Amino acid sequence: MYWTEFLTVALIHLLAVASPGPDFAVVVRESVTHGRRAGTWTALGVGSAIFLHVGYSLLGIGLIVSQSIVLFNALKWAAAAYLLYIGFKALRAQPAPPAADDLHQEAGERTARGAFTSGFVTNGLNPKATLFFLSLFTVVINPHTPLAVQAGYGIYLAAATAIWFCLVAMLFSQQRVRAGFARMGHWFDRTMGAVLIAIGVKLAFTEMH
Repeated sequence: MYWTEFLTVALIHLLAVASPGPDFAVVVRESVTHGRRAGTWTALGVGSAIFLHVGYSLLGIGLIVSQSIVLFNALKWAAAAYLLYIGFKALRAQPAPPAADDLHQEAGERTARGAFTSGFVTNGLNPKATLFFLSLFTVVINPHTPLAVQAGYGIYLAAATAIWFCLVAMLFSQQRVRAGFARMGHWFDRTMGAVLIAIGVKLAFTEMH
Protein backbone atom coordinates (compact mmCIF):
# COMPACT_ATOMS: atom_id res chain seq x y z
CA MET A 1 0.00 0.00 0.00
CA TYR A 2 2.86 2.36 0.82
CA TRP A 3 5.35 1.00 -1.73
CA THR A 4 5.11 4.04 -4.03
CA GLU A 5 5.80 6.41 -1.15
CA PHE A 6 8.64 4.22 0.12
CA LEU A 7 10.30 4.05 -3.32
CA THR A 8 10.06 7.84 -3.61
CA VAL A 9 11.70 8.26 -0.20
CA ALA A 10 14.39 5.69 -1.09
CA LEU A 11 15.21 7.42 -4.40
CA ILE A 12 15.44 10.90 -2.86
CA HIS A 13 17.62 9.54 -0.07
CA LEU A 14 19.90 7.73 -2.53
CA LEU A 15 20.49 10.95 -4.49
CA ALA A 16 21.14 12.87 -1.26
CA VAL A 17 23.49 10.36 0.37
CA ALA A 18 25.49 9.81 -2.84
CA SER A 19 26.34 13.50 -3.21
CA PRO A 20 29.70 14.29 -1.54
CA GLY A 21 29.39 16.27 1.69
CA PRO A 22 30.83 16.35 5.21
CA ASP A 23 29.81 12.71 5.87
CA PHE A 24 31.63 11.51 2.77
CA ALA A 25 34.73 13.59 3.54
CA VAL A 26 34.95 12.31 7.13
CA VAL A 27 34.45 8.64 6.19
CA VAL A 28 37.08 8.88 3.43
CA ARG A 29 39.58 10.58 5.72
CA GLU A 30 39.09 8.05 8.53
CA SER A 31 39.33 5.12 6.08
CA VAL A 32 42.49 6.32 4.36
CA THR A 33 44.22 7.52 7.51
CA HIS A 34 43.23 4.83 10.00
CA GLY A 35 42.01 1.87 7.94
CA ARG A 36 38.84 -0.12 7.30
CA ARG A 37 37.89 -0.64 10.95
CA ALA A 38 37.90 3.09 11.70
CA GLY A 39 36.15 3.88 8.41
CA THR A 40 33.43 1.32 9.14
CA TRP A 41 32.85 2.64 12.67
CA THR A 42 32.64 6.17 11.24
CA ALA A 43 30.07 4.95 8.69
CA LEU A 44 28.05 3.33 11.50
CA GLY A 45 28.21 6.62 13.41
CA VAL A 46 26.81 8.49 10.41
CA GLY A 47 24.06 5.88 10.01
CA SER A 48 23.16 6.00 13.71
CA ALA A 49 22.80 9.79 13.58
CA ILE A 50 19.98 9.30 11.06
CA PHE A 51 17.85 7.94 13.93
CA LEU A 52 18.33 11.32 15.62
CA HIS A 53 16.96 13.19 12.58
CA VAL A 54 14.13 10.71 12.10
CA GLY A 55 13.23 10.88 15.79
CA TYR A 56 12.79 14.64 16.02
CA SER A 57 11.11 14.73 12.60
CA LEU A 58 8.46 12.28 13.84
CA LEU A 59 8.08 14.29 17.06
CA GLY A 60 7.75 17.56 15.14
CA ILE A 61 10.82 19.10 16.77
CA GLY A 62 12.43 19.56 13.34
CA LEU A 63 9.58 21.87 12.42
CA ILE A 64 10.31 24.01 15.48
CA VAL A 65 14.01 24.21 14.59
CA SER A 66 13.23 25.12 10.98
CA GLN A 67 10.96 27.96 12.14
CA SER A 68 13.37 29.31 14.75
CA ILE A 69 16.27 31.36 13.39
CA VAL A 70 18.02 31.22 16.79
CA LEU A 71 17.87 27.40 17.04
CA PHE A 72 18.77 26.94 13.39
CA ASN A 73 21.78 29.26 13.71
CA ALA A 74 22.91 27.56 16.92
CA LEU A 75 22.87 24.18 15.15
CA LYS A 76 24.53 25.65 12.07
CA TRP A 77 27.38 27.28 14.00
CA ALA A 78 27.96 24.18 16.13
CA ALA A 79 28.27 22.06 12.98
CA ALA A 80 30.52 24.60 11.23
CA ALA A 81 32.75 24.88 14.32
CA TYR A 82 33.15 21.11 14.53
CA LEU A 83 34.05 20.80 10.82
CA LEU A 84 36.50 23.70 11.10
CA TYR A 85 38.07 22.08 14.18
CA ILE A 86 38.76 18.72 12.51
CA GLY A 87 39.69 20.54 9.29
CA PHE A 88 42.35 22.71 10.93
CA LYS A 89 43.56 19.68 12.87
CA ALA A 90 44.08 17.84 9.56
CA LEU A 91 45.81 20.88 8.02
CA ARG A 92 48.52 20.62 10.67
CA ALA A 93 49.42 17.07 9.61
CA GLN A 94 53.19 16.57 9.46
CA PRO A 95 55.14 14.30 7.10
CA ALA A 96 55.62 10.82 8.54
CA PRO A 97 58.88 8.90 8.14
CA PRO A 98 58.47 6.22 5.45
CA ALA A 99 58.12 2.69 6.80
CA ALA A 100 56.70 -0.49 5.37
CA ASP A 101 54.32 -1.05 8.27
CA ASP A 102 53.15 2.56 8.71
CA LEU A 103 49.65 1.79 7.47
CA HIS A 104 49.25 -1.12 9.86
CA GLN A 105 50.48 0.92 12.80
CA GLU A 106 48.26 3.87 12.03
CA ALA A 107 45.21 1.65 11.60
CA GLY A 108 45.39 0.71 15.26
CA GLU A 109 45.65 4.27 16.59
CA ARG A 110 41.99 5.18 16.13
CA THR A 111 39.55 3.83 18.70
CA ALA A 112 36.13 2.52 17.64
CA ARG A 113 34.45 5.05 19.92
CA GLY A 114 36.45 7.94 18.46
CA ALA A 115 35.64 6.96 14.88
CA PHE A 116 31.95 6.34 15.66
CA THR A 117 31.66 9.70 17.46
CA SER A 118 33.31 11.48 14.53
CA GLY A 119 30.69 10.12 12.12
CA PHE A 120 27.76 10.64 14.51
CA VAL A 121 28.62 14.25 15.36
CA THR A 122 29.38 15.20 11.75
CA ASN A 123 25.95 14.01 10.56
CA GLY A 124 24.00 14.80 13.72
CA LEU A 125 25.02 18.47 13.78
CA ASN A 126 24.50 19.04 10.06
CA PRO A 127 21.58 21.53 9.69
CA LYS A 128 21.23 20.53 6.04
CA ALA A 129 20.40 17.02 7.24
CA THR A 130 17.83 18.57 9.59
CA LEU A 131 16.14 20.41 6.74
CA PHE A 132 16.38 17.35 4.46
CA PHE A 133 14.61 15.06 6.91
CA LEU A 134 12.10 17.73 7.84
CA SER A 135 11.12 18.18 4.19
CA LEU A 136 11.09 14.41 3.72
CA PHE A 137 8.72 13.82 6.64
CA THR A 138 6.46 16.82 5.96
CA VAL A 139 6.36 17.10 2.17
CA VAL A 140 7.22 13.71 0.66
CA ILE A 141 5.71 11.44 3.31
CA ASN A 142 1.96 11.80 3.75
CA PRO A 143 1.12 12.97 7.30
CA HIS A 144 -1.65 10.36 7.34
CA THR A 145 0.87 7.55 6.86
CA PRO A 146 0.83 5.49 10.10
CA LEU A 147 3.60 6.36 12.55
CA ALA A 148 4.80 2.75 12.54
CA VAL A 149 5.26 2.89 8.74
CA GLN A 150 7.11 6.21 9.00
CA ALA A 151 9.34 4.70 11.69
CA GLY A 152 9.99 1.82 9.27
CA TYR A 153 11.10 4.36 6.66
CA GLY A 154 13.46 5.79 9.29
CA ILE A 155 15.02 2.39 10.01
CA TYR A 156 15.56 1.88 6.27
CA LEU A 157 17.13 5.36 5.89
CA ALA A 158 19.56 4.72 8.76
CA ALA A 159 20.49 1.25 7.49
CA ALA A 160 20.89 2.41 3.87
CA THR A 161 23.10 5.32 4.97
CA ALA A 162 25.30 3.06 7.09
CA ILE A 163 25.61 0.48 4.28
CA TRP A 164 26.49 3.15 1.70
CA PHE A 165 29.26 4.63 3.83
CA CYS A 166 30.52 1.18 4.83
CA LEU A 167 31.01 0.54 1.09
CA VAL A 168 32.83 3.89 0.82
CA ALA A 169 35.01 2.84 3.78
CA MET A 170 35.74 -0.53 2.15
CA LEU A 171 36.80 1.17 -1.09
CA PHE A 172 39.05 3.80 0.45
CA SER A 173 40.58 1.47 3.04
CA GLN A 174 41.87 -1.06 0.50
CA GLN A 175 45.60 -1.53 0.86
CA ARG A 176 46.32 -0.44 -2.70
CA VAL A 177 44.18 2.68 -2.37
CA ARG A 178 45.67 3.55 1.03
CA ALA A 179 49.18 2.94 -0.27
CA GLY A 180 48.48 5.30 -3.16
CA PHE A 181 47.24 7.99 -0.80
CA ALA A 182 50.12 7.29 1.59
CA ARG A 183 52.59 8.30 -1.12
CA MET A 184 51.05 11.75 -0.91
CA GLY A 185 51.37 11.44 2.87
CA HIS A 186 50.50 14.54 4.84
CA TRP A 187 49.34 16.34 1.67
CA PHE A 188 46.27 14.12 1.50
CA ASP A 189 45.44 14.92 5.13
CA ARG A 190 45.92 18.62 4.47
CA THR A 191 43.74 18.45 1.34
CA MET A 192 40.95 16.71 3.25
CA GLY A 193 41.36 19.33 5.98
CA ALA A 194 40.92 22.10 3.41
CA VAL A 195 37.80 20.36 2.06
CA LEU A 196 36.30 20.08 5.56
CA ILE A 197 37.11 23.74 6.27
CA ALA A 198 35.49 24.79 2.98
CA ILE A 199 32.36 22.78 3.84
CA GLY A 200 32.35 24.28 7.33
CA VAL A 201 32.64 27.85 5.98
CA LYS A 202 29.90 27.19 3.42
CA LEU A 203 27.72 25.76 6.17
CA ALA A 204 28.34 28.80 8.39
CA PHE A 205 26.89 31.05 5.69
CA THR A 206 23.89 28.83 4.97
CA GLU A 207 20.67 30.80 5.22
CA MET A 208 17.41 29.32 6.47
CA HIS A 209 14.80 29.20 3.70
